[in-house]
Amino acid sequence: MTENNLEKYLDADNCPVRNVLDRIGDKWSVLIILLLEDAKTLRFNEIHKYIGTISQKMLTVTLKKLEADDLVKRTIYPQVPPKVEYNLTERGQSLVPYIQNLVQWANTNLEGIKQSRSRVQ
Repeated sequence: MTENNLEKYLDADNCPVRNVLDRIGDKWSVLIILLLEDAKTLRFNEIHKYIGTISQKMLTVTLKKLEADDLVKRTIYPQVPPKVEYNLTERGQSLVPYIQNLVQWANTNLEGIKQSRSRVQ
């Protein structure tokens, strides 16, 4: 690879890989996207229940980031008590096939990865 090809990685603000993976490469975003793909629409407490090990604060932060990138839509219904639901946007749905490919790869390779990790530790 020539040095000119490598320079595209220098500009952090405009690098698509850094920009997108910084957002969805965290511990929870992909799980939330897959959960919303399966369920279509969920309320906050339902997402929290299905993931289980995420704190309410981290779930709030992650949902806000996904909403800011137009991957998740937050709908507030004017009633008492307020009802808030989350679902994937069109952009979020367009990401799902790529995540499903990653899930398939992970399922295929998980045992080998675990074995490799145990040899290193």
